[in-house]
Amino acid sequence: MVDTDRITGAAREIGGKVQGAVGDLTGRHSDSVEGRLRETGGAAENLYGQAKDAVRHAADEAYDYAEDAYERGRRTVREGHERSAEWPHVSLVVAGLVGFSLGLLVNARRD
Repeated sequence: MVDTDRITGAAREIGGKVQGAVGDLTGRHSDSVEGRLRETGGAAENLYGQAKDAVRHAADEAYDYAEDAYERGRRTVREGHERSAEWPHVSLVVAGLVGFSLGLLVNARRD
């Protein structure tokens, strides 16, 4: 999706180029200067629209990445739960080892 600032900026830029060229051809300095100003303003608006598009694209990419990471994590937890239901004794041993290790860490910090 293209930002409307890009479209209006490009239109202003083209209009400014035309006005500046007509001012140059007719010798009207005020039209030439006004056209160059309009051209510069249109270019700036176009760049602003491009920046907004880039930010929107980056946000969409970040959202897609977060959504994929969430789905992978959810799938991993579900698979872990299914495995622990199949092998409850192994799950108890692992939980006991984790608890014992945490206890050693907490006790070592007190000393």
